[in-house]
Amino acid sequence: MGKQNLKNQKKNSSQDNFPVYVKYIGLSFQLFAIIGLGTWLGWVIQQKSEMKFPVWLLVFCFLSIILAFYQLFQSLKNDEKIEEKNKNS
Repeated sequence: MGKQNLKNQKKNSSQDNFPVYVKYIGLSFQLFAIIGLGTWLGWVIQQKSEMKFPVWLLVFCFLSIILAFYQLFQSLKNDEKIEEKNKNS
């Protein structure tokens, strides 16, 4: 029983080193980077294609937003699984 409590204390102490909002600040930077890089890539391709209507800029912008939201939902789902696992142990 003492070993189990020690394991739980180690788990909790490693998770308590950082406030909860630090994880979400990091996630916001990831989302910003994904959308920014996708938009920049669309702009570069748009400049090289020399089209008047910004098709490539719009396509890559929307694709990067979809990718960023997919990454957000996967991260939140993973956090939910970890919290559920910690509740059960």
